[in-house]
Amino acid sequence: MTKTYADVVKQIEVLSREAEKLKRKEVEGVIARIREAIDAYGLSASDLGLTGKRGPRPGTVRAGPKAKPAKRAGARPAKFRDENGNTWGGRGPRPQWLRDALAGGKKLEDFAV
Repeated sequence: MTKTYADVVKQIEVLSREAEKLKRKEVEGVIARIREAIDAYGLSASDLGLTGKRGPRPGTVRAGPKAKPAKRAGARPAKFRDENGNTWGGRGPRPQWLRDALAGGKKLEDFAV
């Protein structure tokens, strides 16, 4: 007997419902084991990293020296400014206000600070 598309779709639906039931049952067991461990060791949300704070967790060992944070460039002085106070430092893509002005016939030198 050959299967039709409708037969396969029905089978997928049945298997999806069965998979969801099995998942819920397994999750209940996992949660129960986690709760037992939390109670046995007196763990808090902070110990588990659930407080939103970053940093080493108690009892963890660091593998090596702490990595240095990337250097960030400070605010660069404006190299171009229009009469409305819009500025551009000359790096990255040109802002829309400058592109519009250049398209309107102005020159880049007209905005030099």
